[in-house]
Amino acid sequence: MHIDGSSALVTGGASGLGLATARRIIARGGHVIVADISEEVGAKAVAALGDAARFVHADVTDESSMATALDAAQRLRPLRTVVHCAGRGGDRTRILAKDRSPGDLATFAEVVQTNLIGAYNVLRLAASRIAGNDTLNEGDRGTIVLTASVAAFDGQIGQTSYTASKAGVHGMTLVAARDLASWQIRVNTIAPGIMDTPMLGRLRTDIRDGLASSVPHPKRLGAPDDFARLAVEMIENPYLNGQTVRLDGAIRMAPR
Repeated sequence: MHIDGSSALVTGGASGLGLATARRIIARGGHVIVADISEEVGAKAVAALGDAARFVHADVTDESSMATALDAAQRLRPLRTVVHCAGRGGDRTRILAKDRSPGDLATFAEVVQTNLIGAYNVLRLAASRIAGNDTLNEGDRGTIVLTASVAAFDGQIGQTSYTASKAGVHGMTLVAARDLASWQIRVNTIAPGIMDTPMLGRLRTDIRDGLASSVPHPKRLGAPDDFARLAVEMIENPYLNGQTVRLDGAIRMAPR
């Protein structure tokens, strides 16, 4: 599917993976709604992206604000693409504490609410809009790219909530692709490894270097643009559907 002349909604688009993806889509001739919960960071992002970008404050778990963001995307150009990057880290809670007390249920639910229920909310609302498009020559009405994590497969101790949420995103990818095939909407997911996002940027240099050295090849942290390049390939390749693709330099996470 050609990006040129269409619009895209990128959640979490104000920084990191989402911002890099927005930049790549604009370079392909697309227009982007940057949907993010941070108004200050979002305003800076769209200023850097130029006239082809607009910012909309949105919470991915909230139906009303996501509808507003999708409306804005449809006003720019035909909405063909949604790339869902928004999410949060885990609670780093063990299932049992040293005193045998069980892990907090509320924090587990909060992570799942944002990462899994938020992803489904974006998926269902985006699909409803894209389904109204005309079919393009390649056979698509549009495409949706979700974001999981290698934690979906190699969850570490203390990552129960994060792993559960990201495994859920991976699990619904093929089902969503099959479900939406009758509407000519493709669905794929990227499962990033250790990416050089603003969250990792707060770590000490020696910790960052240690993480980079744990990657088999190339021995570096993943760049946001690595994610963006794969996202664009998922958008443009008409036969890529129902896949979760690990983007991790062949890393397999240790238990700790």
